[in-house]
Amino acid sequence: MSLELRPASSLPTGELAELFNAAYEGYLVPFHVDERTVAFMTETYDLDADASRVAWRDGPVGLANLGIRGEDGWIGGVGVAASARRGGIGEALMRGLHEQARERGVRRVWLEVIVENTGAFALYEKLGYRTVRDVEVWSLPLSVSETSEARNVPADEAHARIRELRTEHEPWQRADGTLANLSDLRGLATDAGAAVYRHPGEHVQLLQLAGAPEPLLRALRVLGPVSVLNLPADDPAADVLRALGATVAVRQHEMVLDL
Repeated sequence: MSLELRPASSLPTGELAELFNAAYEGYLVPFHVDERTVAFMTETYDLDADASRVAWRDGPVGLANLGIRGEDGWIGGVGVAASARRGGIGEALMRGLHEQARERGVRRVWLEVIVENTGAFALYEKLGYRTVRDVEVWSLPLSVSETSEARNVPADEAHARIRELRTEHEPWQRADGTLANLSDLRGLATDAGAAVYRHPGEHVQLLQLAGAPEPLLRALRVLGPVSVLNLPADDPAADVLRALGATVAVRQHEMVLDL
């Protein structure tokens, strides 16, 4: 039976969530979404449902999400249901996204792939992606006994300071475009640095940080366990996180394709 690629917008959000979970069954990092999560990801990461693709073979068997911001695109998840894997569907989905990206004026497509996911990494290299850097997902435990000179400031103020201090681009999930889509941002600042974070529940999500990291991280960990998504492996904050007892949960290659 032939394979057809359809726009992700052709499926209701609930069915997309079910397909996402089927496509990520047995994934290296357990991942489960519901309809609300899919809606949040679509809005926050600028996923284009018309450009994103669903693989169809007597029903949906895979999906690939494409985020678009100007001339930059981002692969926001690619997966194939277990019963349909190893048949070239993942490659077909990726090539379909590239075609959609070109039609929309995208010049660079970014993605992250878990280091241990050697099969996907080989596919991305085959498609022309090159590794830019390695990034890590960190987890810093709660500490109620910390003291820090960091002070609370409006998120906009902290973000302006970060833009002055940072020297590298932010990964897509923590980029300025993502921050612009979030309404619950908070800020911290010291004389030597600043941080923007969310505190939607028990955990603190550190989104951006620049300057001297230690007082900012100490202030954040008092609020709850801190998660840091895709911090560059050579970022100065990595050494401070390690010294404070944080651990790396996932290591990924950040890759880019020039279209």
